[in-house]
Amino acid sequence: MGTHEQHNEELKYEILGVILVAVGILSIVSLLSQTTGLVSDFAVRVLKSIAGEGCYFFPLLLVLAGGRLVRQRSQTKFSQRMYGAMLLFLAALTFLHLIIPIEDSFRAGVNGDGGGVLGALFSYIFRKSFGIAGTYIILITAGLVALLLLTNLSLASMARVFSVKIQEGSRKGYRGLVDYLFTEVEEDSGKTTPSPVIIDNGEQFTIMESSPEASKQHVNRQDREDLQLINEEEPVPVKNGVSGEEPAEGKINGTPNVTLGFPPENSTYRLPPLTILSRPYRIKSTRFNKDINENIRILEETLESFGVNAKVTQVSRGPAITRYEIQPPSGVKVSRIVSLADDIALGMAAPGVRIEAPIPGKAAVGIEVPNKEVSMVHLRDLLETQEFIHSDSKLTISLGKDIAGNPVVADLAKMPHLLIAGATGAGKSVCLNTLIVSILFKATPEEIKFLMIDPKMVELAMYNGIPHLVSPVVIDPKKAATSLRWAVKEMEHRYELFATAGVRDITRYNKMFKNKEPDSGQLPLPLIVVIIDELSDLMMVAPADVEDAVCRLAQMARAAGIHLLVATQRPSVDVITGLIKANIPSRISFAVSSQIDSRTILDMAGAEKLLGKGDMLFFPVGASKPVRVQGAYLSDKEVEDLVSFLKKQAEPVYNDKILKEEPEEEAVPEVEDELLPQAVQLLIESGHASISLLQRRLHIGYARAARLIDIMERKGIVGGYEGSKPRAILMTLEQFNYTFKKW
Repeated sequence: MGTHEQHNEELKYEILGVILVAVGILSIVSLLSQTTGLVSDFAVRVLKSIAGEGCYFFPLLLVLAGGRLVRQRSQTKFSQRMYGAMLLFLAALTFLHLIIPIEDSFRAGVNGDGGGVLGALFSYIFRKSFGIAGTYIILITAGLVALLLLTNLSLASMARVFSVKIQEGSRKGYRGLVDYLFTEVEEDSGKTTPSPVIIDNGEQFTIMESSPEASKQHVNRQDREDLQLINEEEPVPVKNGVSGEEPAEGKINGTPNVTLGFPPENSTYRLPPLTILSRPYRIKSTRFNKDINENIRILEETLESFGVNAKVTQVSRGPAITRYEIQPPSGVKVSRIVSLADDIALGMAAPGVRIEAPIPGKAAVGIEVPNKEVSMVHLRDLLETQEFIHSDSKLTISLGKDIAGNPVVADLAKMPHLLIAGATGAGKSVCLNTLIVSILFKATPEEIKFLMIDPKMVELAMYNGIPHLVSPVVIDPKKAATSLRWAVKEMEHRYELFATAGVRDITRYNKMFKNKEPDSGQLPLPLIVVIIDELSDLMMVAPADVEDAVCRLAQMARAAGIHLLVATQRPSVDVITGLIKANIPSRISFAVSSQIDSRTILDMAGAEKLLGKGDMLFFPVGASKPVRVQGAYLSDKEVEDLVSFLKKQAEPVYNDKILKEEPEEEAVPEVEDELLPQAVQLLIESGHASISLLQRRLHIGYARAARLIDIMERKGIVGGYEGSKPRAILMTLEQFNYTFKKW
């Protein structure tokens, strides 16, 4: 069909749609108006005879059909909703006619009573065939089917929603009745009193209330669906003007302070409540489905234009990324689809497209396209999930949400160390804060200790003063090497204790001495998390000491209960060396500038395609491919409120030995080579130092000549290595004669 003929065809359908809309509007006006003409009066009588009391719905159907023709400008097919509307219309007409006796059914229908002729016809057939009771059952069934077609919902989902609402209402009513009947008003000075509660799913929580007139409340932690419903409620405004510097210990945002576990017995420490973190606002958008349908069409057309006839089989929408799963036909190479990444990005007007080929565990290729509207992931949402609440590990960390919108929760004890790298501003510091805060919501100072090293001086300094610190935050790069050496010695000391007790790891050791008396000297050992915020600064100051300490801890510290969190913004091979990479198998990569940096971190490309602002690739130990995650957001205000709460709970107990420089042991004099005086004299006379010169003039091998150069460098006779330049001679002939007794 040519362009002109197609235009005429579209115009014809548009004119027909306008006529149907006009006829429908005219019919509605005629039905509602008292003054009508001959044609209008005849049309009204015909409509009332056909549909009876339901004649007002018939013009609405005409208007809807005409509007669809005007919008599509083509021959339209009956959609699912149109069938549902017609079925509901006929069921209503039949229902209206059931009140009329069967012998007067057709006469009343012709006169426009009940459901008209249509209602009379169907009611007569059903009542003669199934009786009045059977007719009601058929009409109710038809009504339900029509609602399903109209709303595109399932009965199971509607039943779940109603069930959750009914259960929530009954729980609230029961709690209100119990509070009303059994509440006792406290008249003491308003001290904070913890109240343990048994939850429906077996978990235990602690609620804390600080106001003197506060009553004892029972808090039920519901299942995951209930949590989602709670999150969708509007935030309760803060009462009594809670200050940002000193958050109230009682209620924040009008909700009871609920913590994620019980502290150890005989401890006054209380875990922080989740209400310290702000509740996110829910912003719902109706553009998602339209964008997804449009992107599916563009994606399939783009692939087809390059000769790949693939169809989208599934779509997974996350906070920042939507993944379109396509199933290529047989005979099409996966590499051919991967090579079309830039063309797909151009066709979809996206800043960048990442292709995962194939998706692990699926016979499909994933095309990840950025969303036009990014949904922020809040840490509180993750900490309220069942995955985090039900985790028994004190080192449970919440990272964010994956492409499908599911929470990503990991256990640092199983990693057992984590390397975080990415470009500046990609989200490393926020990620590090979320990991620290996740642990602080789970563990007490008796269970977890932190050793924080922050050469940038500003990222981790806000945690100074919390009781979980084993020493103040280390900000001097020179003292960082000392603190890492302490961690190595602590690891060795713990292994000595394990050997004496006859156990293999810290879990068995703590289980053995958990119930010992404090006077016995055998107490459970806390887990230690060593956090290095910027590895590159430490590698510039003391590369040998830092690399040795990090590698020793990464190799052996897991069983001793010491774990590493290492972050760097310079993912180069001189910072993330092969030894460090080999001993830290779990890694997180944020957006980087080049594919080389991505391969340095993950041993594969892909991180250069990330969007930034928390977009990461999480590659845990044992996984075949990294998982794309949108990191959680945590504001400085939330961290400050949490730190303020923790400081009120307990004072930190620092270990003075960590930052204390130990006196260097008297160096054992090394065995000097007998050729050293002759080699030094040779270099001074020649005016430059090189290994090849010593090899030629002294007739020795490379290893011995290199060892002589190293001895001279340690003694300050020659300078350091300067690449292609020869080493400088730092000793004069007079100094040589005096040192080696040559007069």
